[in-house]
Amino acid sequence: MVSQKQQYEDRVRELFPALRADLESLVRIPSVSADAFDQNHVESSAQAIAQLLRAEGIDDVRVLRAGQSRPAIIARIPAPEGQPTVLLYAHHDVQPPGDDSAWETKPFEPTEKNGRLYGRGAADDKAGVIAHLGALRTLGSDLGIGVTLFIEGEEEIGSPYFTQFLAEYTDELRADAIVVADSANWKVGVPALTTSLRGLVDCVVDVQVLSHAVHSGMFGGPVLDAITLLSRLISTLHTDTGDVAVSGLVSAPDPTVDYTESDFRADAGLLDTVDLVGSGPLTSLLWTKPAISIIGIDAPTVAHSSNTLTPKASAKISMRIAPGQDPEAAFEALRTHLEANAPFGAQVTVHKGELGKPFLAPEDTPAMVAARAAFAQAWGVEPVDIGIGGSIPFIADLLEVFPQAEILVTGVEDPDSRAHGANESVHLGELHKVILAEALLLAGMKR
Repeated sequence: MVSQKQQYEDRVRELFPALRADLESLVRIPSVSADAFDQNHVESSAQAIAQLLRAEGIDDVRVLRAGQSRPAIIARIPAPEGQPTVLLYAHHDVQPPGDDSAWETKPFEPTEKNGRLYGRGAADDKAGVIAHLGALRTLGSDLGIGVTLFIEGEEEIGSPYFTQFLAEYTDELRADAIVVADSANWKVGVPALTTSLRGLVDCVVDVQVLSHAVHSGMFGGPVLDAITLLSRLISTLHTDTGDVAVSGLVSAPDPTVDYTESDFRADAGLLDTVDLVGSGPLTSLLWTKPAISIIGIDAPTVAHSSNTLTPKASAKISMRIAPGQDPEAAFEALRTHLEANAPFGAQVTVHKGELGKPFLAPEDTPAMVAARAAFAQAWGVEPVDIGIGGSIPFIADLLEVFPQAEILVTGVEDPDSRAHGANESVHLGELHKVILAEALLLAGMKR
């Protein structure tokens, strides 16, 4: 007798060429949600996904907005009497492609090389859309539970209208369990469940020393320029060993899974001459401790520089915070540190930016148990629990609105996917397994 797993595996194999074609069609739509890009493409992407879902026979498919949000898709399959409803989340917007010259293929022309499909959004997160679609196609009339698909259109710009969306469409999105397909597996061949996410605090700090620019030869010496003083201020954010030096920040317990230095160096593309910094296991530095990065500086460029003392310079600071940390408290700690370390009396002004809550999942919920079993069947190896150093702030928003819902954070990416960077790709063999695993998971949710 053919097992359920074998039936679904055969079905996924049969469906996969068409699913891949659907993914390629979506990748060709440059649905960059950033303001500087044509938002008609985001609308086209939403409509294309809505059409795919309607073609599956789903009657209730709507492209919706909340306020001035980008378009999102909500599609609903009602639950039979006594059965749960599962919300399947993904997003269809993508990051800007960046410099085309850094890509080995055209960003919005899907191209297969060595078993991977390259293109912006191929992994993050149009593959997540296809994972949900593929699971539903695999199950077909055997679904037996309620499913709501929520495909967001502005995750890559911080989901600014997510809270408003939840408020306006609470009833449509209410579910017993939520599957978020926007994370990663441990590596090719080893699945993972994301059980922790760091939160995000960012700000812009201005350092001003002069009311206007002055000649560097005539006034330099007794006065240091704003770029130099901004650099000195930035240097106070870390200790000599590279640990974060801001007081008042918390850390979570060290993870149990190990990440070797050689694997990390290869995955990150770290230069051989560069030393690792910070204290503790690599996984704790990546997942359960705070981290601070400078992600932008406003100052004269080299090409436009002149022999003047720069009166003002600014930097954007991105701080990842550990599970258990309150974002507001973390921002206040960072602001206090910056103001207290103003070099040589420079005027330091801190402008609050985005705040995102961290996430820590319970490990033994019924949905988590079902997910572990489904992943083990699909891959043939047990999944590992991982954290993600990045942030998905809307997960905390989901929990606030639906506190009884069980949340599973899964994904299609692997360390070679290069999400947000040039040469983004999805491993096609892993996508096949993700679809199978989700089909097994949904089948296992039936009461």
